[in-house]
Amino acid sequence: MKFSNHLLLTPLACLATLIPAQGQTPARLSPYGNALLPAGISAALRAEEPAEPAANPYVNLKHPALLMPKEISAENLTPSQKAVREADKHFQYGKFYIQEGKFDQARSEFDLALETLLAVPESAPDRTVAEKKSEELIRLIHRYDIESLGSGESPESPVFVQSTLPELLERTFPIDPRLKDKTLAQVSAASSELPLTVNDAVLSYINYFTSERGRRVMIYGWKHAGKYKPMISRILDEEGVPQELISLAQAESGFVPRAVSRVAAAGMWQFMRSRGTEYGLKFSALHDDRLDPERATRAAAKHLRDLYTQLGDWYLAMAAYNCGPFCVERAVQRTGFADFWELRARSVLPRETMNYVPAILAMAIITKNPEAYGITPETPDAAMEYDTVQTTCNTSLALIADAADLPVAEIRDLNPSLLRNLAPANYDVRVPKSKGSVVLAALESVPEDKRDSWRLHRVAEGETLTAIARRYSTAAGSIVAANARLDSSFFDAPESGEMLLIPASAQVQPAKHVTSAKGRSTARRHYTSVASRVRPATTKRVAVVSKTRKPISR
Repeated sequence: MKFSNHLLLTPLACLATLIPAQGQTPARLSPYGNALLPAGISAALRAEEPAEPAANPYVNLKHPALLMPKEISAENLTPSQKAVREADKHFQYGKFYIQEGKFDQARSEFDLALETLLAVPESAPDRTVAEKKSEELIRLIHRYDIESLGSGESPESPVFVQSTLPELLERTFPIDPRLKDKTLAQVSAASSELPLTVNDAVLSYINYFTSERGRRVMIYGWKHAGKYKPMISRILDEEGVPQELISLAQAESGFVPRAVSRVAAAGMWQFMRSRGTEYGLKFSALHDDRLDPERATRAAAKHLRDLYTQLGDWYLAMAAYNCGPFCVERAVQRTGFADFWELRARSVLPRETMNYVPAILAMAIITKNPEAYGITPETPDAAMEYDTVQTTCNTSLALIADAADLPVAEIRDLNPSLLRNLAPANYDVRVPKSKGSVVLAALESVPEDKRDSWRLHRVAEGETLTAIARRYSTAAGSIVAANARLDSSFFDAPESGEMLLIPASAQVQPAKHVTSAKGRSTARRHYTSVASRVRPATTKRVAVVSKTRKPISR
């Protein structure tokens, strides 16, 4: 098992050598044993113990540890810091209740966590600390709401979003005469690596994207682009592709990694499987690299660069990305013109392709200065940052989530190319930044041949071994055996917050293949009303622009 930071590679040996982060105490082992069994069962087990202990299959296991935050005197805390501490306690209680299946109590604790943060006075000098914590908890609570509180999709079901608005590239839009002079002025004032042509075809799409409906498409894309823009910009620069072609990803998918068209083009850059394989995008029953934002972006940049080298023009390269290089080459040979606008005027390209290039140019032009077109972008999503842990065997995402102390959805979001809740061997799994060392250490405590099924469990206050065993559908004796080397002194007074190895059984999940996308209902948000007091709740699902008709060659 290997761990690397996305920005800095830091190999770690094992849990015992971990250096605690600032504000944390050193890791400690979690003693646990059969004291949590009901008294009668516990006594029976002790009575049956042989004089010579039988060989324990788990005796050589390492054991997980929990890094406990150092307590700070409440006297030295600001109002926001006190609220954050109190909110964390309620949040942890809520997670413990989820583990015990007490969902009503979990909801109450989660609500109390948010109410505590919202109670911080507006005049507090560090109120932004409480607001930031509110944003974090709202996101995490929503994840638990979907996964454990019965509000949405099964955590075993990866969600694929269908690329919508297929009619956009089939339609024509009116031209607003007032846009021409404004657009020409904006283009002349802006620097660009891609030639930005302003003509009636481009102006018609500028008119659409500045309409009420089109404006929502643009805002949706810009918001989601924040998560991936630094990575995309870096790769486009490394591959020698104009930065403006980031708008191609916006047109294709709205920056949704799991976007799938009706003809099975998939990912942020909408690759067909054959073209993806040509550019090193691998797939199996467990994963599909077309859905990986970084790998797909690298492949798309190389493909665009190759198309430009082959055709000698970025507009023709964009057209070929849509309908295929042979389609464009045939059009050039038939007419004798290696110019996109000439080919468009002569209608020798598919209708969708003739509108594809103007639509992307319109997006690129508006993105240069959206305020000039009356569009105010929303705050973009935070840029994606992560650590990487390389698996040595098939590993359950639930186990990784247990180790990171996060909902499984958080791990799936960082790894959209995984088609099941299982990461294959030798796969670089992304985990939230600063979680890599903890995850690595926890995974190394689990036998390699058990990492596809076993779990880690954090003990809740007053929790019994019987309840834990029931939750994971395993035998209490198996949990005792798996944690046999833990200190027996823990049997007398088990502490909440400790971690246990759980020898759970593997859950059989059918393989999923990216074939087509169907609409799925959005999970109900239990916390929208609470969240709206921190930030406006987004309730509209905005369509993204993508081609879904025939010419898919990529």
